[in-house]
Amino acid sequence: MTTKEGDLSRAELQRYSRHLMLPELGRPGQVRLKSARVLLVGAGGLGSPVALYLAAAGIGTLGIVDPDVVDATNLQRQVLHGTADIGRPKTESAAARLSDINPHVTVERHAVRLTSANALQLLAEYDVVVDGTDNFPTRYLVNDACALLGKPNVYGSIFRFEGQVSVFDARTGPCYRCLFREPPPPGLVPSCAEGGVLGVLPGIIGSLQALETIKLVTGVGEPLIGRLLLFDGLRPRFRQLTLRKDPRCPVCGDSPTVTELIDYEAFCGTAAEERHGANGAATISPEALRAELDAGRALQIVDVREPHEWDIVNLSAVGARLVPMGQLEDRSAELDVDADLVVYCRSGARSARAARRLLRAGFRSVRNLEGGILGWIDQFEPDWPRY
Repeated sequence: MTTKEGDLSRAELQRYSRHLMLPELGRPGQVRLKSARVLLVGAGGLGSPVALYLAAAGIGTLGIVDPDVVDATNLQRQVLHGTADIGRPKTESAAARLSDINPHVTVERHAVRLTSANALQLLAEYDVVVDGTDNFPTRYLVNDACALLGKPNVYGSIFRFEGQVSVFDARTGPCYRCLFREPPPPGLVPSCAEGGVLGVLPGIIGSLQALETIKLVTGVGEPLIGRLLLFDGLRPRFRQLTLRKDPRCPVCGDSPTVTELIDYEAFCGTAAEERHGANGAATISPEALRAELDAGRALQIVDVREPHEWDIVNLSAVGARLVPMGQLEDRSAELDVDADLVVYCRSGARSARAARRLLRAGFRSVRNLEGGILGWIDQFEPDWPRY
């Protein structure tokens, strides 16, 4: 049996037979899937089910953008990767897994961080973009690049037990900025690393993103353009909100002011947030802290994480005490205002805010541990659990 370009081979006809039996999809729909080029930004919690199901469905070319390597803490939810992949680039691990699922799919690996410098060039090569990111700068970057290029953006986000899904397409409906014109203040919304996420949740939300992508490619059904689907996993229940295009939107409105990609770290305030020394809050490296402790210097070490994080791993062995961020003002009297304080959290962002707060409250000397407890683990305790 011979096939013309874009048609299906005998092996593909057998593999996709259950798709071909669907009158709404059939052979034409499967050919459209085979001809499609989809870019997945992020091969983590959301990206895992999206990639697995799109590959299994027969998307012809699947591009994956992710600069990270597989970490043990990923495996609770990032089912694209396995224990043997720890330390391996995620794009490499993903390509191997997806090729095993479906050798007819071409996987294009982009082991780079998506930035304003490369986003337009990368996204321009694909028909549909799937946002599997977990941070606001990249989320706004993906949205703006898609709007400027006229590409549909299949959006998903997760936190703890809840998730959201939508399709943003500035050509026919609202974009992400129509819903969230400005990002929240830095630190207001905890990351999944700080707040946690139920491992099965990205499977649910990512599967819905894969479904929306297939609908966009094949033209089957009604995509979630102009609608936001909300999922609460504890009750459980789905709710749907109607979204409207904002004529004042700076990207897709009547008089757009964002006509090129900007500095999204600065826009979201994360660049300043990561400079822990800003606003008078000094820093101390894990090595310097160890040296001061070994020299017998009297320090108050304060862990501003949550109790469940303290239970996973802590620095009580060097005298740390737990005062969660939310209790800091009420319990500041427990701390010596004239002592040398060192505060830490998971990675340094929350404790940077805590340090500045304590300085404004009149504490004489407050330093933030660079890299948080993860930095300490990397330097001195590689066998301790990371999270």
